[in-house]
Amino acid sequence: MNPFSEKKSILDSVNSLLRPMRKPAAGGEDKIYKCKGCGNKYTKAILRENHFVCPSCGHYGKLSARTRITTVADRKSFREFSRSMIGKNPLKFPGYEEKIRDAEKATGLKEAVITGTCTIDGEKAVICVMDSRFLMASMGTAVGEKITRACEYATKKKLPIVVFCASGGARMQEGILSLMQMAKTSAAFGKHGEAGLLFISVLTNPTTGGVTASFAGLGDVILAEPGALIGFAGPRVIEQTIGEKLPEGFQSSEFQLEHGFVDAIVKRENMKETIGKIINLHRKAKDY
Repeated sequence: MNPFSEKKSILDSVNSLLRPMRKPAAGGEDKIYKCKGCGNKYTKAILRENHFVCPSCGHYGKLSARTRITTVADRKSFREFSRSMIGKNPLKFPGYEEKIRDAEKATGLKEAVITGTCTIDGEKAVICVMDSRFLMASMGTAVGEKITRACEYATKKKLPIVVFCASGGARMQEGILSLMQMAKTSAAFGKHGEAGLLFISVLTNPTTGGVTASFAGLGDVILAEPGALIGFAGPRVIEQTIGEKLPEGFQSSEFQLEHGFVDAIVKRENMKETIGKIINLHRKAKDY
């Protein structure tokens, strides 16, 4: 008998005995994911332990809004705003309502952003987290309204606000009404700044279009995750418009840091501590 076949037979027998004893991981933690950077495969449990960063190549996987909140907010401190607010179809765009329903089923969310209050390393703040799984976190009227209300609450309560941006830009199904959210959110953050309050903008992959051109670029402190795509239009569109080849990594967070648009690139595992320290320093400076 082939010794390798015999060894395999023994292992199969052992596995068959152990199989009934093994309990499946809760919440799909045993589901296998393939890294888009290097192609290696890991269970969800392993990726969760590593903040959904590939242990092999360091590629940053996308986080759902609720997962992001658990990595930043202190345990059980998050209180959500406007949970039932949903997008409408003001222009009667064909198929738009079906797309919203499909996104709701796929993500468990009502819209592309979650807002609320929490503490971050003991520091109270308002937080907004965009979720790119929901129509690429495009900014329609509901998204703009939720972010504006969160910012106005932060101004009223004299709280800092932290926004995790991850968006494809304006929501084309809502036309000019979507573009108007750029002005509305920017005005709200302007009043927040006039009150002497802190706004931390965190740019994640991707942050593009009308979100980059509005509140995402208005932070008193602008942080970014490593390797994030940050820009307005895509590289192909820009090259076609200006008729020139763009520099390597033109829209990466590293390029933006080098050219002064981003203040710091922060690894995911250090994000909570970094934000907490910035809020703490700002609070102490105001008290001084």
